[in-house]
Amino acid sequence: MGRIREQSQAPLTRKAGPGFADPDYDLAIDWITARDAIADAQRRHDDPAAPSRVLLVNGSSRTEHTCPGEMSKTWRLVELAERAIKDHSGFAVDILDLSRTTSEFGRTIHPCKSCVSTAMPLCHWPCSCYPNYSLGQTHDWMNEIYPLWVAAHGIMIITPVNWYQAPGPLKAMMDRLVCADGGNPDPTSTHGKKAEEAKALELAGWPYPRHLAGRLFAVVVHGDTIGADTLRHAMRDWARDIHLVLAGHAAEVGAYVGYYEPYATSHDALDKDEDFQKEVTNAALALLEAIAAKRKGLFVEGGAALKEPRPK
Repeated sequence: MGRIREQSQAPLTRKAGPGFADPDYDLAIDWITARDAIADAQRRHDDPAAPSRVLLVNGSSRTEHTCPGEMSKTWRLVELAERAIKDHSGFAVDILDLSRTTSEFGRTIHPCKSCVSTAMPLCHWPCSCYPNYSLGQTHDWMNEIYPLWVAAHGIMIITPVNWYQAPGPLKAMMDRLVCADGGNPDPTSTHGKKAEEAKALELAGWPYPRHLAGRLFAVVVHGDTIGADTLRHAMRDWARDIHLVLAGHAAEVGAYVGYYEPYATSHDALDKDEDFQKEVTNAALALLEAIAAKRKGLFVEGGAALKEPRPK
């Protein structure tokens, strides 16, 4: 049983044990559970006999299960991509529906606290900032989301644009994935959140481990009047910064549905826009093709083995 600490961030802990920089440090059982789920997902990802996994991300916060009373166009596009993937054997699909943050009680992605801006090793992989029981910041959905990303061979994000930007739940997830890009897998090396220890580690030469490197991605962004290309570029650049690999030219799509037309007829506009629907299907198929080639050793990312002069 873990030791109980009153009014603490993590009331249940146990000794870190072998494999950690400080085996006697008290690690939160919540963090250990999240770490073990990620390790299991990585084993499934690395198993050559396991099916290729695609993670479909619905970036819209709109859903028929809350006040709009009508499903999002994004969700319809996710279903379109899912059908295209399921038509091909050897692929398994996970759907991450971020609209659940608006329609389910307690379904929360807590905000990033930007530990990385103090020092990269202070940002732990997986994130150790939550749950924080002393502040009631519990039931962090990211502990379920991290393994979905790790297990995936390819990720397809489909999202609307909200005022030139990603919808809130999608942006929250992106921020919390910062720990996948250089994060510290050993919180005992900084004895939790000791800033000076983290700074010393970084200044001594931090390796910036890329925990999601090499996974393939596709991105589809749609809007009604403005910002689709702005967000598409931002999503692509963010994915590449965490060392994901674009699955090909067809895997990147930006489009307007019902451009400057009434919102009330936007679903009708999507029904009529068969070219955009085909582009979404093609993005999914391009992702499948790249995944299949990569798992056979036929997909080569030029420069992937080169040492980065500035890895931050």
